[in-house]
Amino acid sequence: MDVFRAALQHWSRHALVSEGSVHRYRDLVAGALRTAESIHQVGDQGKPTDRHNGPRVAIMAPPGRQFTESLWGTWLAGSIAVPLCLTHPPRELQYALEDAQVSTVLASQEHVRTVTPLALEAGCHVHTLPSSAPHGADQDRERLESAAQSSCSDRGALIIYTSGTTGRPKGVLHTHGGLAAQTSALRQAWAWAPSDRLLHALPLHHIHGLVVALLTAHTAGACVECLPSFSPKAAWSALQRQQDPVTLFMGVPTMYDYLLNTYDKMDAAGQEAARGAAARLRLTVSGSAACPLPIMQRWQKLAGQTLLERYGMTETGMILSNPMEGERRPGSVGLPLPGVEVRLEEASQADDGETGGDSDPSQGRQLLVRGAAVFKEYWNRAEATEEAFDTQGFFMTGDTAAQEGSPAYWRILGRTSVDIINSGGYKISALGIEDVLLGHPGIAECAVLSLPDDSLGESIAAIIAWHPDQEADEDSVLAFAQKQLPRYQVRLNNTASSKPSRLTFNVTRCLQRTVL
Repeated sequence: MDVFRAALQHWSRHALVSEGSVHRYRDLVAGALRTAESIHQVGDQGKPTDRHNGPRVAIMAPPGRQFTESLWGTWLAGSIAVPLCLTHPPRELQYALEDAQVSTVLASQEHVRTVTPLALEAGCHVHTLPSSAPHGADQDRERLESAAQSSCSDRGALIIYTSGTTGRPKGVLHTHGGLAAQTSALRQAWAWAPSDRLLHALPLHHIHGLVVALLTAHTAGACVECLPSFSPKAAWSALQRQQDPVTLFMGVPTMYDYLLNTYDKMDAAGQEAARGAAARLRLTVSGSAACPLPIMQRWQKLAGQTLLERYGMTETGMILSNPMEGERRPGSVGLPLPGVEVRLEEASQADDGETGGDSDPSQGRQLLVRGAAVFKEYWNRAEATEEAFDTQGFFMTGDTAAQEGSPAYWRILGRTSVDIINSGGYKISALGIEDVLLGHPGIAECAVLSLPDDSLGESIAAIIAWHPDQEADEDSVLAFAQKQLPRYQVRLNNTASSKPSRLTFNVTRCLQRTVL
């Protein structure tokens, strides 16, 4: 377990800052050992276990000390951690507890009342996490050394649930070896160091917040400063602090948009301080969704550096990344991370016969990935696990990708079954069109989708939220799109017409749909 090896190496360094308190690695170890003892006392509650998969322990605690101690303590107890979403309704929490066959729930005081009736229904024991923070001692170090030496890389470590876009959420099981491969690749690619300080404002039931951010930082011996939830004002305040300065920030595109909008409302002195704070960051990472080009450009202007975009999935961890040093290409997710092998699915005979289709390599095919970081299985779903891999052991991501430019970087065009529009035989990326439309000054937000079309199969539509400070209308959007997009993406609905026909209707007062 790399995180425990890092804790032993950086025993007295600051590991975590949360709720105004500073916790050293040795303190988190003491709390984790205390948690492991509580888990051992409860046992497996009759839930199935084997030599590869210990009892499942759910964690329902806010980002900070209690969550980190629970995660580490679960692993020290030989159990599998199942982080729960703090904002999920009872139905979703109940599903996770029952599907993962959880034996124990570790809950902070503010969440005990919510989770207790659900845990009783699922046959789980609930343990309330102590509010006090322990202090590490030499005997804790000896106990941790023993536990770290006995760890097994192929043993189950973590179950994270998918978003459920193709049915009920599936539990994705990662091993300790898989997590080690993920964090090692990121430490190498992004030059993590013990001197780093990460400002953390991401949820911890996702791979982004838990593995890419929290776990990678701690395996590097770095310090994580937790915000209880994302607030652009609180984030700017932390970034501007001169003492113990933040060196890294990771977020989703919406977070950067909020930071930029808050910056726009600052006075001149505030903006100067914010620019200085952003410029001091050695790395800013954007992920979990494609970052619109306008946000990339605005951040570049403010901070003097390009956001680093990367790509990964719950099942794989991070797969592709723009480089730490070198060209970070907007709209691209860069190159494979160390230890990751990627390729495109072979074109089928059906594709070869289509108009457009895969004859144009820029339209992409499904991305496949193989490597030590890829998950072990979908929990209790042997058939789904088998269907997720091809005969060569590559995981089929379900995302359409292509290589572009020189040198060739990878670009994600969207979910193969959702974001790829098949119009007149051409496979068109909805995300690519969204990127273009967001460059129109009158568009604040947009979503591109398909509509049934008797002739084309699918026609392209856009739901648009107008920018309140800019004048724009449907005609200006269509004219803009015709200049920026290929002709087959701005089709005439009637070939006798010299102008694309338009179908519009009010969805809300600020939304309209336009068929391009």
